[in-house]
Amino acid sequence: MSYETKADALEAADGATAPVYVTSENEAAEIAAMKASVEAIKSELAGLRRQAVERARPALAGATAMRDSERAAFADGFLRKGIEGGFELKRFQGSVPGDGGVAVPREIDQMIESTLRSISPIRTVANVVKVGSSSYRRLVATGGFASGWVSEAAGRPETGTPTFQEVVIPMGEIYANPAATQAMLDDAMFDIEAWLANEIALDFARAESTAFVSGTGVDQPKGFLTYPVATTPDATRPFGTVQIVPSGAAGAFPASNPSDRLIDLVHALRAPYRQGAAWVMNANTLSVIRKFKDSTGQFIWQPALAADRPATLLGYPVIEADAMPDIAANSLSIAFGQFATAYTIAERTETAVLRDPYSNKPFVHFYATRRVGGALVNSEAVKLMRFSAS
Repeated sequence: MSYETKADALEAADGATAPVYVTSENEAAEIAAMKASVEAIKSELAGLRRQAVERARPALAGATAMRDSERAAFADGFLRKGIEGGFELKRFQGSVPGDGGVAVPREIDQMIESTLRSISPIRTVANVVKVGSSSYRRLVATGGFASGWVSEAAGRPETGTPTFQEVVIPMGEIYANPAATQAMLDDAMFDIEAWLANEIALDFARAESTAFVSGTGVDQPKGFLTYPVATTPDATRPFGTVQIVPSGAAGAFPASNPSDRLIDLVHALRAPYRQGAAWVMNANTLSVIRKFKDSTGQFIWQPALAADRPATLLGYPVIEADAMPDIAANSLSIAFGQFATAYTIAERTETAVLRDPYSNKPFVHFYATRRVGGALVNSEAVKLMRFSAS
């Protein structure tokens, strides 16, 4: 049997049980090569299907043991003895080639991240994004699409379009440099992982908490209190300028009905942003507000109903941030807003640790670094109270 084209011959050869005859030896060789290619593709697809099934299966004890082995190699080998083996090393420095640090294993890094979230208050309400580079930019649309009413046969002129603003989130390198003696590291009863994660998280959280509130934006995050402020509403205020609500008295609340100023601050924020909004202030300011009562003699501050629930003020959760300023003349001591929309924190996903047993003997230093940035991306989503008469 002969075939008019090579495609006809290949189709017959793919499922044929009897010999296939072609018109020439060259065509026979080409058809054999094409058939071999088809078989190779089928084999590759079968392998991909097997890999997909294996990835979908839950991790077995061997996989967990492998992670535990890597973690033990990092803690017992590198942290205690400086032995670089048994775990993944990542060495890179953006400005100077050839040197860098050791990436922390995922379990320890997640421990640091969890601790940072629990003790760095702005992280609990802001938008946190992971980045893979040293910079992060966002486009923010100001205004909206204009619209209008027309009759059935009327013309449709072009409507207005929003203006896009680029927000560059300043990044900086945050570091911690805790130290331990070699005798402590050699002590098997000393939990080196918990100690290292806790020390790094505490140092990072202290620096972060201040930077997210009042950072300069130069080699560090830009705090939301460092932006220009104005008393004008959203429609007329320039982009990147935060609206303030005066407290009604210089460096204090007014003597009569002080809680009314807090209500004014709440309703200065537009309704869409009040969904998920929160108060941010320090403990000293909160101690003043907790004494406010309404007309029925009830405290406007309500304690938390559960251990994992924040206290509320006028129905909104209260976040205590020590970096917020105390009440003083012209101070911006209270913030209220939807911080998940207003403020963005950008950070690299890995914490690098460099073990240094030489600089300060007999201490072993663990130089940990992480790139973190932050900026106000929507100035309409947060309002500030300034303690001034007007």
